[in-house]
Amino acid sequence: MSHRSRQGGVLGRRALLTAALAAAFALTVCGAALASTSPSPPATSTLHIGWLQEPDNLNPFIGIQGTDYMLWHMNYDFLVGFDAKTLEPRPELATKWEVSPDGKTWTFTIRSGEKWQDGQPVTAKDVAFTFNYINKNQLLNLSAYTDGIVSAKAVSDTTVLITTSAPKANMLKMVVPILPEHIWSKVSGKAATTTYQNSPPIIGDGPFQVVEWQKGKFVRLVANKDYWGGAPKVDQVVFQLYTNPDTMSSDLKLGTLDGAIDVPMAQFKQLGTTPGITTNEGTSWRFTELAMNCSTSKYSKGNPVLRDVRLRQAVNWAVDRAKVVSIAEQNYATVGSSLIVPYSKYHWEPPADQAYAYDPSKANAMLDAAGYKDVNGDGYRETLQGKKLDLRFYATTDAPDNQTAGKLIVSWLKNIGIKVTYSVIDAGALTDAQYNFVGNNYAPDWDMFIWYWTQDVDPQFMLSIYTPAQSTGYGWNDCLWTSPAYTKLNAQQSQTIDDATRIPIAQQMQQLFYEGAGYAILTYPYQLEAYNSGKWQGWVHVPGDSSTAQKGAVLYSYNNIDTYRFVSAKTAATATSSSSSTLLIVVIVAAVVVVLAAVLLLRRSRGRSETV
Repeated sequence: MSHRSRQGGVLGRRALLTAALAAAFALTVCGAALASTSPSPPATSTLHIGWLQEPDNLNPFIGIQGTDYMLWHMNYDFLVGFDAKTLEPRPELATKWEVSPDGKTWTFTIRSGEKWQDGQPVTAKDVAFTFNYINKNQLLNLSAYTDGIVSAKAVSDTTVLITTSAPKANMLKMVVPILPEHIWSKVSGKAATTTYQNSPPIIGDGPFQVVEWQKGKFVRLVANKDYWGGAPKVDQVVFQLYTNPDTMSSDLKLGTLDGAIDVPMAQFKQLGTTPGITTNEGTSWRFTELAMNCSTSKYSKGNPVLRDVRLRQAVNWAVDRAKVVSIAEQNYATVGSSLIVPYSKYHWEPPADQAYAYDPSKANAMLDAAGYKDVNGDGYRETLQGKKLDLRFYATTDAPDNQTAGKLIVSWLKNIGIKVTYSVIDAGALTDAQYNFVGNNYAPDWDMFIWYWTQDVDPQFMLSIYTPAQSTGYGWNDCLWTSPAYTKLNAQQSQTIDDATRIPIAQQMQQLFYEGAGYAILTYPYQLEAYNSGKWQGWVHVPGDSSTAQKGAVLYSYNNIDTYRFVSAKTAATATSSSSSTLLIVVIVAAVVVVLAAVLLLRRSRGRSETV
């Protein structure tokens, strides 16, 4: 204890209390005076958004996370965008388009007079360059969208012709940022997928520009005042990284954050009762899955027992998806079933007589019939070769809900005689295991994991994942399940522009995948978000069609980023009233704290001796 804090005698303590009361009175009077004064508006309006997952790379040909795609769409226009309410195609960089009768030639009219953020003109040549650059260099990160494009040609500064080998179903729904030729033409195809960082400030033509990224801290974007759709209402958006979700929620309540993405379930309800804070259980176009390594390669390091579809189907029957929803997701999700989320018109829902229900008795009977016996009588089965059946099972450190689901799955698999060694590992370590190589040979080194997929509005990308082209270690097929029938159907759906014809093909593909059981699709989680509606207005749900019972996400969507374009500070009168009330509350609380501190000091000093 310092000598300065040692107040001796009753007189000193009474003097302290008197001074504290006087200070409290002064604070209250001063606070009331301050509350009646209108504050000057800030010179720069900055929207602060908290998130738990920062981008892994700002290069569109390297980054793979949803946060990456959202930043790219804020910085670059797509050729065709997505309507916020319906997610149907709407003009973006292209103002209009038409397709030839055979479905193989598309003509797009590009906005006139647009400029890149360094002042260079945006023309149809940039559009043609982008698609040709992806295909020429086989840039797999985006080639799943450009598949089928033979060539793109600028016939004028405002017209581009795109020729395809066959009708292209997803032409108007490609999540491809249009890039400036004068910058990316200097980047080799090899560098684009390896070393090129695309460091801020990033030159694009979108409503915002990424100007700063301090890895592990934040990403800062400034508004593009010359954007064709009008300047955003805010001057800056800062995405702040949090490693502790509880701290993120606390900062939102304190007002140091304006919005929070992936609010922890434990904090979500509490935030919903906080004045000025709005919570959102948004539809997220995401599913969580228990993935099983189906690779048949001799180089695979996965347990070969998972090549047996009977065992994978038994695992599906052993999992209680409703319990995952109620316990792991705390009912902030719906029960999962098939590859395409139920908010999509392409979704296939398995009929009741085909749906995997929780039936451990059926799972046990299937394994018995397949020849997986418990020879040693220890409660665990052996493989058909008589070896111990022990599967490695991973969840990631960044997903507490998946970790809880993983623990449940371990117990359910034990009930059907499958032993699991369960580990929680870093997401990067899991990615390394998925894309493991031994020399030049792809050797996936895992058995099972629980993770999630976020999918596009158009099903093309999601459906194309489970094909041989995406199963080489350089593609997206994480469970490595394929089938000739599925691959054939994928070629059909990708060339079918008419939705009425395409939908049943996509649904048949989902049924084949469901029966092949490369995944046990567990849940369709909600996007839990919260934002300050007391200070800000103009938040946009995506999708936000009034006919839907549940709205889409507000803060986290790469299909449409209108919420960041249109959110604005509330009027001066409203903001003044709100800030004045907050200030008065803070001042009164401060006064009370001063008094309580003085009383506490008096009480403590009476009951203890003072020592140095």
